[in-house]
Amino acid sequence: MKRNIPLHTRIIIGLVLGLAVGLGVVKFGLSPDFINDYVKPIGTVFITALKMIAVPLVLASLIVGVSNLGDITKLSRIGGKTILIYIFTTALSVSVGLILVNIFNPGKSLPSETREKLMELYDETAGSKSLEAEQIKDQSPLKPLVDMVPENIFQAAAANEMMLQVVFFAIIMGIALIRIPKAKAAPVIAFFEGINDVIIEIVGFIMILAPYGVFALMASLIVDITGDNPDSAIELLLALLKYSLVVIGGLLLMVVFFYPMILKIFTKVKYMDFFKALRPAQLLAFTTSSSSATLPVTMKQVEEEIGVSEEISSFVLPLGATINMDGTSLYQGVAAVFIAQAMGFDLSLSQQLMIVMTATLASIGTAGVPGAGIIMLIIVLESIGVPSAGIALILAPDRILDMFRTIVNVTGDAMVCTVVASTEGELPEGLIRKSNPLTNT
Repeated sequence: MKRNIPLHTRIIIGLVLGLAVGLGVVKFGLSPDFINDYVKPIGTVFITALKMIAVPLVLASLIVGVSNLGDITKLSRIGGKTILIYIFTTALSVSVGLILVNIFNPGKSLPSETREKLMELYDETAGSKSLEAEQIKDQSPLKPLVDMVPENIFQAAAANEMMLQVVFFAIIMGIALIRIPKAKAAPVIAFFEGINDVIIEIVGFIMILAPYGVFALMASLIVDITGDNPDSAIELLLALLKYSLVVIGGLLLMVVFFYPMILKIFTKVKYMDFFKALRPAQLLAFTTSSSSATLPVTMKQVEEEIGVSEEISSFVLPLGATINMDGTSLYQGVAAVFIAQAMGFDLSLSQQLMIVMTATLASIGTAGVPGAGIIMLIIVLESIGVPSAGIALILAPDRILDMFRTIVNVTGDAMVCTVVASTEGELPEGLIRKSNPLTNT
């Protein structure tokens, strides 16, 4: 691919070619070994490289972001705004999903034969996820608070699933840097600013691989879904099409209606400009299904294209990638009701309100990595008395839907970041910056 083609165009080309190659392998009955042995590893390397920089980026950017706020009052003000807006958009997304799933009732149209086949096919997977969720469910209500504090920060930094502990440590360290004399804090802040700049530079190196990584991820995904029997995959996708369309419809509502409405109320940024600026991050979110892996690109786009200050973005976006999961929460609401409908459960209003509350709270502890929402979905199911084994019904399309809902997660993070920046008077009159090496290389 030529270097003068914009990044988002190259990513789209890679995505389309990957889809074509994957479908070609399935259609002509070719062996998937070549894809799995020589193509899929490229996508794995790409995702692993992005995850490699996720922890140092979150740590450095949050420490710098908090310490640059200058005083505790400003930190509490910005932090309060950020968390309140995140909670509001999460509850809103769950509610949108519940309204749609109750209108279209996708679970009542699922064939019983498909249900039985899926339950048998995914019984082992459902069981393992149920065991993990059962362990979480039996914990003390204050266990998430206990888990938020790292026993060993180096151990927490070595595991992406402990990102909330890294966030906690970074915020505490940033607050401590505000409180100590500036002369002593300055070299520490300068060190982490240097780390942050280095990581952003590394992002540029990794993004060179993006079109090829996206191609590999899409091709291998198609091959993995179909397996040895493409007909079964087609029947499965058709049987669950209504459910999938409800989820995607809800996600689209968030992106094309609710987010633009919030932006219009609180900022002067035009949504089409916002959407265009965020496009590379959205495409990357779609192919990686990881808001954490996409975080470096999201931060770069928000700062360089929308004009949000690094002070705001380095605090709001890492926090959002950890606790804000609008797309995942909407999916959990739809999936919970769909499973209940398919298994013959009629949910009361109080049970559906419980879904809103549980999904909103569960999203805070949901890791920003592919598939993490499944475990939280089991907790939501258990809270309303629906057998958690029912997740077997939605595991087949989950990987594809995960790609769509990650777009909403990332877009929601960027939207909240833009709103917070606007309310703090740190957004340049709704103007979009034009120069960005990511979109022009």
